Amino acid sequence: MKIFKKEKEVAELALQYLGIAEECVRSCGNTLEAYLNGQSEEAATHRLRASELESEADQLRRDIGDKLYSGAYLPLLRGDIYSLIDSLDRVPNAAEACASFLLSERPAIPDEFKDRFQAVARASLGIIEPLHEVVRAFFKPKGKIDAIREQHKSVGVRESEVDQLEWDLTVAVYDSSLDLAVKHHLKKALDRIVHVSDRAEDWADQLELVALKSVL
Repeated sequence: MKIFKKEKEVAELALQYLGIAEECVRSCGNTLEAYLNGQSEEAATHRLRASELESEADQLRRDIGDKLYSGAYLPLLRGDIYSLIDSLDRVPNAAEACASFLLSERPAIPDEFKDRFQAVARASLGIIEPLHEVVRAFFKPKGKIDAIREQHKSVGVRESEVDQLEWDLTVAVYDSSLDLAVKHHLKKALDRIVHVSDRAEDWADQLELVALKSVL
């Protein structure tokens, strides 16, 4: 049937979107790593790539919307699918914003905190891995609610780890002898980094609610 063909096309586009989103998040991580190592030109190249990928993701999001408006899925589920993709788009958006922040505001991260910033980034950006599995569990044929719940829990566990790392680093920064303005700037950089995992967790929560209505 034509409707099932359109559903398959939406699922394929969603997984293609996910691949681009993952690459955008990785480009953000590469930007931070190069920035911390004082490699300005390399950091700028990775930041540009993150921006390009974020734009590609936006276009795919619109393509998915067109497929949905053309009749893919039942009407009651169609709006939920569109909202999910629109919400998922906040993950690459956050990654691109983080990379752009580093290259535009250039926070002065002291050597004593570089490893810890990198650790927070690995945890926050690494949440894309369980998020990938949640998306696949939702869009694969005859998806199972148990698989979605299991991967949703993995996202939550990762986010809790990020929260703890963020808290510990925030305390360390404000307990240091740095100027208050520098502390605030470092906290702003930290907020940008953890914003990626925050948006990922928000999306996983939303997907679980939709999955309770109907697993594809």
